[in-house]
Amino acid sequence: MSKVSQINRNNMRAYKAKRDKSKRAALKQILMDRSLPVEDRFNASLKLAQLPRNGAQVRVRLRCELTGRSRGNYRKFKLCRIALRDLANSGQIPGMVKASW
Repeated sequence: MSKVSQINRNNMRAYKAKRDKSKRAALKQILMDRSLPVEDRFNASLKLAQLPRNGAQVRVRLRCELTGRSRGNYRKFKLCRIALRDLANSGQIPGMVKASW
């Protein structure tokens, strides 16, 4: 089980990333448009740098929904490998069976 503070910090980053998504996208669009003057693009890059860093989607870490573990996660299930195996062995995940060959 992860520390509650780390889970809360990650949840806050996800909230801020969702909140600032449109603002960041608009500034990046201006920044990548080569037809605009250099001054406008430079001002857009300054505004982008002024936004909080925790508002970037890159800063959000994929964590297990049950345990909060940050490593070994399956995106499809949003679970870590350990929790996924426990649930699969107990028959909680439909269609998932233990491999045997």
